[in-house]
Amino acid sequence: MAGQMQAHELQEAVMEEESFGPMPIKRLEASGISASDIKKLEEGGYYTIEAIAFTPKKELITIKGISEAKADKILAEAAKLVPMGFTTATEFHQKRSDIIQLTTGSKELDKLLGGGVETGSITEIFGEFRTGKTQIAHTLAVTCQLPIDHNGGEGKCLYIDTEGTFRPERLLAVAERYGLSGQDVLDNVAYARAYNSDHQTQLLIQASAMMAESRYALLIVDSATALYRTDYSGRGELAARQMHLARFLRLLLRLSDEFGIAVVLTNQVVAQVDGAAMFSADPKKPIGGNIMAHASTTR
Repeated sequence: MAGQMQAHELQEAVMEEESFGPMPIKRLEASGISASDIKKLEEGGYYTIEAIAFTPKKELITIKGISEAKADKILAEAAKLVPMGFTTATEFHQKRSDIIQLTTGSKELDKLLGGGVETGSITEIFGEFRTGKTQIAHTLAVTCQLPIDHNGGEGKCLYIDTEGTFRPERLLAVAERYGLSGQDVLDNVAYARAYNSDHQTQLLIQASAMMAESRYALLIVDSATALYRTDYSGRGELAARQMHLARFLRLLLRLSDEFGIAVVLTNQVVAQVDGAAMFSADPKKPIGGNIMAHASTTR
């Protein structure tokens, strides 16, 4: 009898754990989706049911072996498992109360941000060189590992570096400040160097696979726009650059919705050289235009 009770409690604990966070895509097998189709979806960069539900049909049918009829069935089954309809403002307010803030290491900056960097959204940090953007990113890579009651996220960090400015030594210095084990802090940061804008987007697909396997609290891209400045040049390629950047930002937003992680982007600035610059107090503005501005929740 006692053994049965323990087994029942264990089953309940497993079910509770599964109900928290994103649902693995393998659960679609119970809804009649074949294992081979699920494997094709994983190869296409979809590892959770939420990822499927948030994706338009035209994206799914680009995956080799997924026909329009299969895409319709997959989306229909995903929609049954992921709530995507209307909800009351009360329920949404309750959901918002579960959001945690990650400390930046500065009390005054945390106060400006309403408690810290918010999970489930994109925060953009822009400025000239030597203004501390990368330093804040390094600090957040450590503070996201702190317990929740210490303004942390109790999770790992993914760090995408596009400029070659990542320094593990800085992480060790911040870890020492918070009394954390330097080795554990380094082990909990997954680092990747991006070499072009296509590679930068590809790394996000790898990141989604890693997030499906382990608990991550933060994704940092430092800097989000550096590679776009060199891969696309002149006004002739401006439209192509903005479309590629928009897809990259949309994928970031999907990851923040899907896994509830905080996304932090650093951004470079450009000097305004037109006639309006003489009337502006600060002629510098962040790169990326309105597409970048609209994607960021906090700027």
